[in-house]
Amino acid sequence: MSTTRPYSPGDRGPESGDGGASGAPRDGGPAVPSGRRQARRLSFDGESGVVPLARDFARQALHAWGWLPAASADQRAAAEDVLLVVSELVTNACLHAEGPDELRISCDNKVLRVEVSDRGAGQPAPRTPHRAGRPGGHGMFIVQRLCLDWGVVRTPGVTGKTVWAELGAPA
Repeated sequence: MSTTRPYSPGDRGPESGDGGASGAPRDGGPAVPSGRRQARRLSFDGESGVVPLARDFARQALHAWGWLPAASADQRAAAEDVLLVVSELVTNACLHAEGPDELRISCDNKVLRVEVSDRGAGQPAPRTPHRAGRPGGHGMFIVQRLCLDWGVVRTPGVTGKTVWAELGAPA
């Protein structure tokens, strides 16, 4: 279910962190020092082919943070889920919101957060009822199914929004 909270429960909001990994993965998990949030940003200003660009950017972050290469099938599935959510959120911004402005991806040892900012006024929502056999309209349903939580942040007096989604780190 979508939420209009600016951040998920227990989240202190966006935090700056360095983009690189420090230290080696522990037990095959993410290479994020305890208590630290790693973060990266990608601006889409003047870019074309933004969906593959966003996936490549996310894949590089997952490599830097120790999610890839995956040591197990569960870890590989978690990384693929992140790439799919990135694709869906950026695609939705392209289709419904004049294109994305920025992709932000951050993680700590427990949660990876994806944020896509755009200038659109619409409110993303899974189509109801969801019709699995029909083409199109599955993006936010997929996000809802794969993520721990997702929502929309709007800044009063500013055009656009940020759609965010959070996924659990692999075990």
